[in-house]
Amino acid sequence: QVQLVESGGGLVQPGGSLRLSCTASGSIGSMNLMAWYRQVPGKRREWIATITAVDITTYADSMKGRFTISRGNAANTMYLQMNSLKLEDTAVYFCKGQVGGVRDYWGQGTQVTVSS
Repeated sequence: QVQLVESGGGLVQPGGSLRLSCTASGSIGSMNLMAWYRQVPGKRREWIATITAVDITTYADSMKGRFTISRGNAANTMYLQMNSLKLEDTAVYFCKGQVGGVRDYWGQGTQVTVSS
């Protein structure tokens, strides 16, 4: 079992920045990758970026340039640095941990609101 908790969301003005954190606990040694997603009410959950256990990163094309995924010094922490935020970045942001390449665990999400 893996438990994931996101934090760092909030209200930010357009053009601003936020850094989201995801802290994992439980059987994290078996996690092969972690990822960020976001979801707007009424729409499908959207993939943002993935980072593997050996720090290989991949991004959705639409997220490249403004968003950066990274891991902390502790293996159980992952970040999403978001810059130049736009109104359309408003969403609930979720982190995911994958175990054994097949089982996904999700956090409860953190709200990011971009508004003037």
